[in-house]
Amino acid sequence: MTKIEFVGPPPEQRNTKHTCIADQLREHPKVWGVVAKPTSMARAASAAQAIRVARLTAYAPAGSFEAVARTVAEHGVVEYRVYARYVGDSK
Repeated sequence: MTKIEFVGPPPEQRNTKHTCIADQLREHPKVWGVVAKPTSMARAASAAQAIRVARLTAYAPAGSFEAVARTVAEHGVVEYRVYARYVGDSK
């Protein structure tokens, strides 16, 4: 039988990509920023929803960030972008 070591909660990961993004958005409240350029609109929409509902703790609490997915065409190049902004409790 495998013995389990009970040690308490794991340490928080403070330097993840999403923590860095959320911190930068918090430093510029209510200002939209392009936080990702996924390879498809489905991925962009999924990422925007994950930010809005705080699927990752970096964006908690749910509702403190707004996020949208957009298709942008510039000079014949199509990109899928995720725009987000920190709104805090002031919605």
